Amino acid sequence: MTIDDHDDLEGLRRCGRAVAAARDAMVDAARPGVTTFELDEVGRRVLAEHGARSAPQLAYDFPGTTCISVLPEIAHGIPSQRVLNDGDVVNIDVSAELDGYWTDTGVTVAIGDAGPDAGRLIETTREAQRLAMQAARAGAPLRSVGRAAARHARRNGYTTVANLTGHGVGRFIHEPPSVATVACAGDGAPLVEGLVLAIEPFLSTGATHAHEADDGWTLHVRDASLVAQVEHTIVVTNGEPLVLTAPG
Repeated sequence: MTIDDHDDLEGLRRCGRAVAAARDAMVDAARPGVTTFELDEVGRRVLAEHGARSAPQLAYDFPGTTCISVLPEIAHGIPSQRVLNDGDVVNIDVSAELDGYWTDTGVTVAIGDAGPDAGRLIETTREAQRLAMQAARAGAPLRSVGRAAARHARRNGYTTVANLTGHGVGRFIHEPPSVATVACAGDGAPLVEGLVLAIEPFLSTGATHAHEADDGWTLHVRDASLVAQVEHTIVVTNGEPLVLTAPG
């Protein structure tokens, strides 16, 4: 969506605060011995406290409030009785609807000691996502957003997962445009002020594609690659982006 007025912006901000609070509470609760179902319950409670509804449940009848993926899972993992162990790399993705507005956020965390390779990948992914957000300025071509993330990944020896992209958001969880993070020609259409985007590069130590599991939801890699994602919902401006899902 493109925001029309102050009410739109305030509505998006409220929803952004809700998903950010749920995400951060889940990160705080993620430790060895906790199940992904218990982690999902943390997110459910925080969203409910804000009056927000789970976007994947509302839009797609997803069997969980949030998506929790443990490598080799990288996205859309279903919360379960799986116990988190020291060394796991976990993606937490929280999206919600509140008063007709939708926002989306995600982060990858290491449980306990996952080793320096995982830590470096996660930090580089944070940097790539930040650079992608900074590239999202009114008048810039859409392709510049994903290219900023892909360029930073490549310079640090990583690949990007080509078939997972960012997207428009605001009136629904997934809206046009798609925001690719691969070094291709891409969409040269100029970004407009007020456009709402969920920017979410997936960086990898080798894998370039995600594959769907038999459950019809979970996406995973078929090798031993480490993968990390960071996602924020932003509003495009003429300068620095307005990040709706920044930590509180």
